[in-house]
Amino acid sequence: MFLDHKTLYYDVDPFLFYVLCEVDERGFHPVGYYSKEKYSDVGYNLACILTFPSQQRKGYGRFLISFSYELTKKEEKVGSPEKPISDLGQQAYLPYWTSTIVDFLRKTDDEGSMSIMDISKRTSIMAEDIVFALNQLGILKFINGVYFIAAERNLLDQLAMKHPVKEPKVDPTKLHWTPFITDVKRDKFSIHSKKPSVRDEEFRGCTE
Repeated sequence: MFLDHKTLYYDVDPFLFYVLCEVDERGFHPVGYYSKEKYSDVGYNLACILTFPSQQRKGYGRFLISFSYELTKKEEKVGSPEKPISDLGQQAYLPYWTSTIVDFLRKTDDEGSMSIMDISKRTSIMAEDIVFALNQLGILKFINGVYFIAAERNLLDQLAMKHPVKEPKVDPTKLHWTPFITDVKRDKFSIHSKKPSVRDEEFRGCTE
């Protein structure tokens, strides 16, 4: 991923910058970064992302995307990249969304009914992005006003092979970071403010 153009209209004070480095005997060598608003009133957990051209095709872009969601989990929120998302941004995010959601569904296969909001709260991916990813996977059906995932276990296994969770992976146990705390009752992106599962979102158990 590379930003071929960007215009700065405001100063950078409202943003946090996270720089990814390779480390060797000579020290630290930046390979990419992403920026994040300290507080986004529309739920964005990433503003700009860049991998240096010489460091592309190494999985660093996906690593930074995954890292941004791990911070969102620490904040106990759901998040999404800044919209409208570019074509290159969608190419980067869609593989992360699809692999993460398929991996989650396989690991929670024995939990019974599950809603889009449940997946959102557990993965910190915004509900609209989950719906988009499921549609791209071809397994989200809308029947009589109800969303269903039309996938048996063997289909999920096939999708997992097609959309694997790739290396390098973020190890959340190594993450030491303190989020900016807001009033969860007023923060509509806090997982604690999300409504519990409702019948019209349930989508487990339906197969084609």
